Amino acid sequence: MPRALRMEWTKLRTLPGTAWWAASVVGLSLALSAFAATTTDAVHCAPGCSFDLPRLSLSGVYAGQVAVVALAALTVTSECDGMMIRLTLAAFPRRGTVLAAKFTLVTAAVLGCATAAVLGSLVAARSILPGNGFTAARGYPQLSLADPATARAYVGTVLYLALIALLSTGVGAIVRHTGWSVTAVLGLLFVPPIIAQFVTSPHLHDLIMRYSPMTAGLTVQVTRAVRPLPVGPWGGLAVLAGYAGVAVLAGGILIRRRDA
Repeated sequence: MPRALRMEWTKLRTLPGTAWWAASVVGLSLALSAFAATTTDAVHCAPGCSFDLPRLSLSGVYAGQVAVVALAALTVTSECDGMMIRLTLAAFPRRGTVLAAKFTLVTAAVLGCATAAVLGSLVAARSILPGNGFTAARGYPQLSLADPATARAYVGTVLYLALIALLSTGVGAIVRHTGWSVTAVLGLLFVPPIIAQFVTSPHLHDLIMRYSPMTAGLTVQVTRAVRPLPVGPWGGLAVLAGYAGVAVLAGGILIRRRDA
């Protein structure tokens, strides 16, 4: 395993585009989170309105996860697109170990980027939101990781992005094509919530939202009105973990059975 990790780390560092995608995870997440905090105003809010500040401050995850999908899929599919995977497997025939090394490194890289993005979003929100009327006097105490619900939202978001990376890497191992892998994962994330908006049956709507990987996973960010949600915060993250686990398992099985 150490040899496979060293080999995959060298490829991850030298693969064109990975550094840009890693930077995009942080940059896109921070930019959109700061924009959401800047454009939201509590002073002129209609009577009775309420904002979930941790969730608002983490709005950039919607954009940041796209970069995670691209980074994770590219790590696997770049070799398959150019048939360089044959050289990799000739040098290291233990296919399962090679794929496990890819999973490990991509997840570690995304965990680092996600942590930077989430902490940056917290700093930005603490700096911007009080100036927009989100003060303790209005029922919005300063965001702090000392609050259990807020800490859960931020830690859960880091885990969410790591699970998106695992899901994307698994799908990349299954599909073995960069464009199709990214398209498949983004479709899985964004299409079900769009479909749910056109469903008139409340039961079916809740069912789609409960088992859609993105909407279920991002419930971990919710700190207000948790009870009416179709699935709880940690339960939603477990739904996403199930998708990621299936993708990883399927990718591992197929890489052993298919020709390079």
